[in-house]
Amino acid sequence: MLENLKEEVFAANQRLVASGLVVLTWGNASGFDPESGLLVIKPSGVSYETMKPSDMVVVDLEGKVVEGNLRPSSDTPTHIEFYKHFAGVRGAVHTHSTEATAWAQACREIPAYGTTHADTFHGPVPLTRFLTEQEVAEAYELNTGKVIIERFKDLDPLAVPGVLVAGHAPFTWGKDAADAVDHAIALEAIAKMARLTEAICAAKPAPGLVPYVGEKHYQRKHGKNAYYGQK
Repeated sequence: MLENLKEEVFAANQRLVASGLVVLTWGNASGFDPESGLLVIKPSGVSYETMKPSDMVVVDLEGKVVEGNLRPSSDTPTHIEFYKHFAGVRGAVHTHSTEATAWAQACREIPAYGTTHADTFHGPVPLTRFLTEQEVAEAYELNTGKVIIERFKDLDPLAVPGVLVAGHAPFTWGKDAADAVDHAIALEAIAKMARLTEAICAAKPAPGLVPYVGEKHYQRKHGKNAYYGQK
């Protein structure tokens, strides 16, 4: 079942490790098949070194395992919220990558300081609120997803393909699992550049990117008249 998607999700998870975004088992990638309404996700706590495509777990949008002998990632309820509420999102990633997680732990959005940021994120990388004690106790992972959806009430998730969960770490998403990994890699680079920019400007706040330059960079890659790359 969904063998091609299992291969794609397996490859996405392996790429997280190869890109240095995941150590131990601190991360996961998933992919969604809109025709069947099923998602494929990494199994919980399984070593990336021994994991195989056949270990990927097929889950429905209610969180029920449809196929697989292993338990799905503990973050599955969070991923499900993306697929339920973010139209066009077909892949999602969670990491505890160093630079992006540092911003999440600092409880700060990542400002758009330059065009590298604007090439991927149409505006600052947003930060969620902290979950309440009750939300954590009742359904931690599900409510993590709900808090992210809440934060995106007035944002386009396809234009802003990632978020920092306060005190926790980043999530990214995209048109498929590979695209979500691309956004995780970009977010980590952007987070590091922003930190270094603020360190250089320690005596004087960094000015931030001129809005019309940021708009140009985003639109040339993602707008209706985009001309970056090949047709």
